[in-house]
Amino acid sequence: MKLDETDRKILQCLTEDGRVSYADIGKRLNLSRVSIRERVNQMMNKGIIEKFSVVINSEAIGKHVSAFFEVDCEPSALVEVAEALANHPNVASCYQMTGPSTLHMHVLVEDFIALEKFINEEIYKLEGITRVESHILLRRFKSRNGLKL
Repeated sequence: MKLDETDRKILQCLTEDGRVSYADIGKRLNLSRVSIRERVNQMMNKGIIEKFSVVINSEAIGKHVSAFFEVDCEPSALVEVAEALANHPNVASCYQMTGPSTLHMHVLVEDFIALEKFINEEIYKLEGITRVESHILLRRFKSRNGLKL
C-alpha cells in the first residue's frame, strides 16, 4: 500500500498521541471520523500500523538504569540465548544484528546492583555466549517514536 499525504498526516497524529480520537484527527485534516477510521483500518490490515501501545517512562516506575548490550554467541546457541534473554522482564528489546556483535539488547533495571545481578545471574549463566559488552545510557536525545522523553 502506498501512503498518500493524508495517510502520512494520520500517522503523524497517531505518533504524537496514540489516544487521539478519529474525530479529532478528522477535524485537523478536514475529513470525517469515518474516513479516518477506514484509513487507519486499511493501514492496520496492510501491516503499516502494527499495533497501538503505550510508552512508559521507565524512570517513573523505578527503572533508573538503561543499558545496551552487545552479546556474541556461538552460532549453534544463538536462538536459545536470544529467546532466553528476550523473555526476561528487564529486557526491553533484543535483536539479531549484522556486524561484529550477534545480539543487541536493551535492558532497564532499578539500579547498578540490579544491573550487576542481571549480568552475573542472567547473561553469564547462559551456555554459548562468547563475549558481552555493555553501554550505559547517559542521556536520551530521541527515542523510537521520535519524541524526546
